[in-house]
Amino acid sequence: MIIIFSCVTFSFLSAQSIPPANDNIPVHILDSVTVVFLLKQGIAAHLASVDNTYVFDGKKTIAFYLKQGNANFAQNEARMAFAQIPGINVWEMDGAGTQVNIGSRGTDPHRSIEMNMRQNGYVTNSDIFGYPENHYTPPMQGIAEVQYVRGSAALQFGSQFGGMMNYIMKRGDSTKPLTIMSEQTGGSYNFFNSYNEVGGTKGKWNYYAYYDNRRGNGWRPNAAFSYHACYANVEYRLDDKGALSFQFSRMDYTQQIAGGLDDAQFNQNARQSLRSRNYFNPEINIPAILLKYNLSAKTKLQVISHGLFGQRNSVQFINTPNIPDTVNASLGTYNPRQVDRDYYNAFTTEARLLHFYKLGKIMSTITGGARYSTEITRRRQKGVGTTASNFDLSLTKPYGIDLHLRSNNYAVFAENIFQLTPEFSITPGFRYEVIRSVLNGAINNTSFPVSYKGNRNFPLFGAGLQYNINAYSQFYGNICQAYRPYLYANITPADQIGVIDPNLKDSKGYDIDFGYRGRFKTILYYDVNFFSLFYGNKIGQLTMAKPDHSTYLLTTNIGNSRATGFESYFNLSLWQLFSGRSGIFDARIFSSLAYTHARYLSGELNNNGKNMSLKNNRVENTPDWIDRTGFQLTYKGFSSTCQYSYVGKSFSDANNTVFSSTGVVGVVPAYHVWDVALGWHFLKYYDITGGINNIANAKYFTRRINMYPGPGILPADGKSFYISLGLKL
Repeated sequence: MIIIFSCVTFSFLSAQSIPPANDNIPVHILDSVTVVFLLKQGIAAHLASVDNTYVFDGKKTIAFYLKQGNANFAQNEARMAFAQIPGINVWEMDGAGTQVNIGSRGTDPHRSIEMNMRQNGYVTNSDIFGYPENHYTPPMQGIAEVQYVRGSAALQFGSQFGGMMNYIMKRGDSTKPLTIMSEQTGGSYNFFNSYNEVGGTKGKWNYYAYYDNRRGNGWRPNAAFSYHACYANVEYRLDDKGALSFQFSRMDYTQQIAGGLDDAQFNQNARQSLRSRNYFNPEINIPAILLKYNLSAKTKLQVISHGLFGQRNSVQFINTPNIPDTVNASLGTYNPRQVDRDYYNAFTTEARLLHFYKLGKIMSTITGGARYSTEITRRRQKGVGTTASNFDLSLTKPYGIDLHLRSNNYAVFAENIFQLTPEFSITPGFRYEVIRSVLNGAINNTSFPVSYKGNRNFPLFGAGLQYNINAYSQFYGNICQAYRPYLYANITPADQIGVIDPNLKDSKGYDIDFGYRGRFKTILYYDVNFFSLFYGNKIGQLTMAKPDHSTYLLTTNIGNSRATGFESYFNLSLWQLFSGRSGIFDARIFSSLAYTHARYLSGELNNNGKNMSLKNNRVENTPDWIDRTGFQLTYKGFSSTCQYSYVGKSFSDANNTVFSSTGVVGVVPAYHVWDVALGWHFLKYYDITGGINNIANAKYFTRRINMYPGPGILPADGKSFYISLGLKL
């Protein structure tokens, strides 16, 4: 902390010598050229105040390129890839990289369920208002830029608490008609990844496509996986004012699930697996059409329509780790497994318009738009499967849950940057959301018919402030309301040990940010902010006791919670600081540090006749401290990163249960992990990358869970290595 605030103070004092602009032209800190320059150097930057049809003035934003030599991109290793986002809590379940689990400020990281996940501006969550887990995960080798907007994203992107993350995919080379790139990666535990892409520009056409195939045995037994992903983008320039793009994305994988462990089993041997018959298989297809057009020098239009079609399949022997999956003596075979299947069909159109106009003598900016989506999910769960050991979704008895879920969403929004002076701006905004939900079907083999209709109409308001001290630094602040309806997933338990409160309520709250960011020459880049997130009627899980003293997990509105703290990022060139020179060599240190004090403000439960207050309990799955610090060296075509990660302890339930015999709930201890990544570009066309993850072979886990892919403790991977050879023509 001392280093961070010293750097910020030094930068602030140095900036005072630069006179502010005294004309009537508003000064924005980073134009698009500066942003791109920083990103290509592997340095995180904040998004420009205006980007296409979006406004980010006064908001807490982060953007960065996935740069060679910074992380293990072949395995989608999120711990290093997202290291420069302060406060990101990464759940690590395996080394396959088949899904990304991230959250922040006390939100649930499970498959990024409380994040608005996007690709090229369109949503990739499977069912945003019913089952918003993000099953779609593209290979990081195909991603050019990652953009993240904190809780203030609720107005422009949706009512989520966790913010918006957008993957900007690569485009074809604008200077060549054809480029080809191929990268082959091998690593520990029979890991192999083949990533291949093609792209270019011919006349008014730009095109880009990739295909990725990844497979391996996994660090634990019974953890083999096979992953496939493809993406294609064809863009046609209509004229100098705009372009029309056609895109298609697909991802599918089949993964064997090693299952969870209890504490004794984890301490005895974290690599062991007690499940050999569990499998998971999602298939997601996303077609999209994007229109971007400048109606005039002051007015921009963007229309994006996309669909999401796919399914999520699993077959598992679901029981706590202390119950072995062995041959049933009375049957003479293994016990039947549980089969769960979801089918997704969604269509969304978002239209946005941005306009520059003069307010007095100073230019201001307004953006507005509308969103329509319809999402249909067929949920079929608790089917009785076979006694086999392979991936087999066939049934021997019908599904215990068979539901049809439909959501229609209509939304309008607007935000306006009022540039009151050349240095100071205020950006108020609103969003009006309409959600129509219908659920019907049956639970427990049609003996209990289900019918539910929910109509929600609500406004969200927010405002941002930004003060430009000079062309290199600024203060920013934002407050924004957030809203989260309770989900289909919350009212249909998918496991054997879960119970749902029938009186669930929607969650409402707000997010506040205030910070200072900027740079000092090319030596130091920094961003320090304080935040407060209020989460009303937070839905979570409580550990409850039955009269026979056995336990179960109750999903309910636990109470109100608040997460307060700070997030800081700096990237400092030690070479430039001490030598006073910049050039082909650089040595930099970065740190993203976050402190989150997340506690329940209210909440009470009656557990087996005993009243218990949850006030001042820690919010589940929220460590107080997250720190990722790295040292980077670059010289001509060589780059390397050595990174240290520390994540503090957390609890897996709102009771703050310390220990349970099944391992499903309890403390998640603090852990320390070291990683090294290297990259070398040579002979014009060739690249070698490689590294070692968890170089000290730390024994740790990041989560406990009562459902897929557990139940129990899910150990993180031990030490592993990888090496890649790439060719680009």
